[in-house]
Amino acid sequence: MTAQYLHRQAESGVLVSVGDLVEDIVVWPGREVQRGTDNEAAVYRSRGGSAANVASFAADLVPSRFIGCVGEDAAGQMLVNELSERGVDVRVQRRGRSGTIVVIVDADGERTMFPDRAAAGQLFEVSEMWLVSAGCLHVPAYGFATEPTAGSVRRLIDSARRRSVPVSVDASSTGMIADYGVERFRQLLDAVQPQLLFANMDEAALLDLASDRFSATTTVVKDGAGPTVVRPVFGDELRIPVPPLVGVRDSTGAGDAFAAGFLSAWLGRSDLAECARFGHALARSVLLTPGARSAGTVG
Repeated sequence: MTAQYLHRQAESGVLVSVGDLVEDIVVWPGREVQRGTDNEAAVYRSRGGSAANVASFAADLVPSRFIGCVGEDAAGQMLVNELSERGVDVRVQRRGRSGTIVVIVDADGERTMFPDRAAAGQLFEVSEMWLVSAGCLHVPAYGFATEPTAGSVRRLIDSARRRSVPVSVDASSTGMIADYGVERFRQLLDAVQPQLLFANMDEAALLDLASDRFSATTTVVKDGAGPTVVRPVFGDELRIPVPPLVGVRDSTGAGDAFAAGFLSAWLGRSDLAECARFGHALARSVLLTPGARSAGTVG
């Protein structure tokens, strides 16, 4: 499946992602970290934020829009400019200072993250006009973490429902879900009733996504190098193998790339197995590069 194919087939409108646009500071320690002293490391700075990553990756494939809040500072302007240069229709509010996430990557490419969301958590009332031509509204769970962004995101979801725009949610983080409250987050999903719900194995286990409680939602559960499990509302469970990959450098943004690929194919009317395969292909290119960036356009 090519990017041109997806552009032709994305008849259902723009992929709209709402949430964080922040600066990632990615740290690769040169050895096991020694406490209380200097540690040699490679440090890489890039644009980040789950929603912004999805919007950026998707922009090569389908019409893509980002909604969020960044700081009234040079960093915020840089983040907006870079996302715009990727071909994303950027709709932001500006206030305060821009958010930052410090990401420490271990020898296996796994990440430990220290987020300071700052302005990303300060999204106020969003114009319903920012949903014009939307084919899907994608919401990483980070968007529900703090007010006023959480309330603004909920109201935007309500606006999407009134417009018959499908909603996709990414569970994002076991830590975020635990802080929010597991049952409270399940109740949030009950209220939102997303058409699609992305999670990794740990998030799926924490939320008990295999239960009948989520039978009205198509769940997409990733397991690293293991098969991705898709449970559609109608039909049998699908298990889509992940092609082997050697040379993983950094998993930052891989889940966002998967969501972007999956949703782009979904907007292109592909079947769920093909959506997952396209998600795998886009995530694969990110796993070979530092930070939430692709090694090249999937084509």
